[in-house]
Amino acid sequence: MTDLQHLLERAEAAQDQVIQWRRHLHQHPELSFHESETAHYIEETLRSIGRMEVSRPTATSVMARLIGRQPGKVLAIRADIDALPIEENTGLPFGSANPGVMHACGHDGHTATVLGVAKVMAEHYDSLEGEIRFIFQHAEELPPGGAEEMIAAGVMEGVDAVIGAHLQSPVEVGMVGVVAGPMLASPDTFYITVHGKGGHAAEPHMAIDPIAIGAQLVTNLQHLASRTFNPMDPLVVSVTKFIAGHTHNVIPGSAELCGTVRCMDPGLREQLPKRMEQIIEGITQAHGAAYEFRYDYGYRPLINNEAVSQIVAESVKELYGADALYTIKPSMSADDFSAYLHLAPGTYFNIGAGSKEKGITYPHHHPQFTIDEGSLLIGMKVFITAALKLLAVK
Repeated sequence: MTDLQHLLERAEAAQDQVIQWRRHLHQHPELSFHESETAHYIEETLRSIGRMEVSRPTATSVMARLIGRQPGKVLAIRADIDALPIEENTGLPFGSANPGVMHACGHDGHTATVLGVAKVMAEHYDSLEGEIRFIFQHAEELPPGGAEEMIAAGVMEGVDAVIGAHLQSPVEVGMVGVVAGPMLASPDTFYITVHGKGGHAAEPHMAIDPIAIGAQLVTNLQHLASRTFNPMDPLVVSVTKFIAGHTHNVIPGSAELCGTVRCMDPGLREQLPKRMEQIIEGITQAHGAAYEFRYDYGYRPLINNEAVSQIVAESVKELYGADALYTIKPSMSADDFSAYLHLAPGTYFNIGAGSKEKGITYPHHHPQFTIDEGSLLIGMKVFITAALKLLAVK
């Protein structure tokens, strides 16, 4: 029996335990930057498995290093551990015990899956060449995110490759998605204040109307995507907040706008704030108004490495056949796993976790979201197979 066959059998034997871990985590969700009990539970679980160096890079995160007897590559595997401010409405017997907080994005499943991988790979300790670093990261859901904090704490030092995965309820269990190149966007945020001149709504010529100016900004900012940059480059500019005025017969003195900018090209991303300000400045000056503009960079675009993506895709095909593999369609959503990819080649893949037969069809961030727990074993097996391949790369 090969090492891989043995490890896959051990993954099957650990399935019930992994499901129990997932259900405990689901029942005790915690919000971003507040994952104290979650981190404690993960730490104690890892210490009970043994053979790993367990540490706390930040107050609400955990890292475990499984260092083989033989030197070799260093592979990092990341799981995010935070929950969302959502009131659960699944009716599950292990539903959230924390009112207003819910694992509505599958992070409980991510954590349990990687705990399972750690448990199985720890049994492979004697013949392991190299190191596997298990990163249990806090605060993926809330910018500035936890990845940058963990990187600052040194979790990526010496890492040769990094992989992670996301459970996907819109995708049927049994399917695994991989894509090389751009996968997720950068989620930047902008804030604009237009300073006009208030006045009587019956005498608009005596005022400088920030609402009318703001409306032009909303329209003209769309030209960034439709007329300024290459239409083949994915770009979204959305004004999502417009606040001005208090009553029907008064032109206010100012208006506030806020929104998001999403793109996948780092070069394009660097140009956007300057081009936005040119539009804002031109429109406000044309009407005699002033402005304030702030652009906050969020997570980087998530761009998967081709070679690592290919290894994960090969692992899926070996385990489940070519029909189980699909190519992920890039999305303008975001994930701070991109921070790790900035430092080491890697890939972020998707694991189908939905089931129309079982009624598991609700989207992520929905109060009735859940997963088919059969996806946990699939995730474990893909991680284990890919890990052995990546550690063997010369």
